[in-house]
Amino acid sequence: MAQMGRPRTFEREQAIQQAMHLFWQYGYDSTSLSLLKANIGSGISAPSFYAAFGSKEELFREVIEHYIATHGQVTNSLWDESLAPREAIERTLRQSVKMQTESSHPKGCLLVLSTATCSPENLHIQQFLTQHRLTTRDRFTQCVQRAVETGELTADTNIDAYATSIYSFLLGISVQARDGVSGAVLDAAVTEIMHHWDSRVATS
Repeated sequence: MAQMGRPRTFEREQAIQQAMHLFWQYGYDSTSLSLLKANIGSGISAPSFYAAFGSKEELFREVIEHYIATHGQVTNSLWDESLAPREAIERTLRQSVKMQTESSHPKGCLLVLSTATCSPENLHIQQFLTQHRLTTRDRFTQCVQRAVETGELTADTNIDAYATSIYSFLLGISVQARDGVSGAVLDAAVTEIMHHWDSRVATS
């Protein structure tokens, strides 16, 4: 009779959470297999790691799915067309500031920080996250376009440029949060962004 392998000493959901925090804090390249093995559960062997996750890359992709389904929900307002474009954008920015400055996990956004730099052999991982970020950028563009079409913003608004300026602020939250800028200061910056929006509101 074949001998049964040693049962896993970790809960998968908890393991994904632990791995997510490592990738979030140190980035994809710097999160080594040794670091992952030492911090998942109470420590697991290489065979257990590969049996559970397949590879570091497969684990990372699962982590990204988990992140998008949890912390990444802060951008969901951009997809809600029942909201006015201004409200959708403001909610996204304020919720992003709150999430990215919380103390219960690493500061900033995992999708922005984890592959900000990477080795040549991992450029496909960087591109994988680029595609996720571009999806969000497209939603900002669609919100601004909808605002122009409905008369919420002036007809002469440069849609792509204006959406890019707001999206750039969203990306910048990650660096500012990681540098220790407080949530209160970043939230006040959102207020300034929205004041600028209001200055562009079309008048009848």
